Amino acid sequence: MNQRHIRGCQARRLGIREGGFSLVELLVAITLLGLMAVVGLQQGQSSLARQRLEGASRRLQQGIEQGRLAALRSGRPCGLRLTAEGWRPGAGSLEGCALTLPPLADDGGQLALQHNLPAEVRFTSNGLVIDGGTVVLAMAGTELRRCLVMALPLGIVRLGRYSGASGSAPQAAACLPEEG
Repeated sequence: MNQRHIRGCQARRLGIREGGFSLVELLVAITLLGLMAVVGLQQGQSSLARQRLEGASRRLQQGIEQGRLAALRSGRPCGLRLTAEGWRPGAGSLEGCALTLPPLADDGGQLALQHNLPAEVRFTSNGLVIDGGTVVLAMAGTELRRCLVMALPLGIVRLGRYSGASGSAPQAAACLPEEG
């Protein structure tokens, strides 16, 4: 007998297979890989939703800063409206601020916007904000809610995470500062 045949017989006697996996082992490994892929995909979607929400809150704050700059540059008061799409030039008693801003939500994001700002946020000719309020942003796919509080008289803006009840009117006290 050849050497290879002898080793194979010895391995079978000791319960050792020479190569490959059994069908049960392959099925268990494939099942575990599938579960890990599902968990990873869910985490990735949640992370993407959080990133989109963070981007929307930055664009929200950018709109206020751009409105201030537009009023300063023109030397005249102007106004902005906050819509579900983002900041738009005001159509109220003041001339609309001349600016172009991207929408709050980027492609693929389902952004929920809630605020207690007036219909038109007004800026003085020297860049001060006349109106204040609280804005709450939420995105499908994450529990996180972001908020922006614009306080008077200087129009100081603070970003944070919102802890108030869903569906209730936005409250500045529920906009908590970021931790660490």
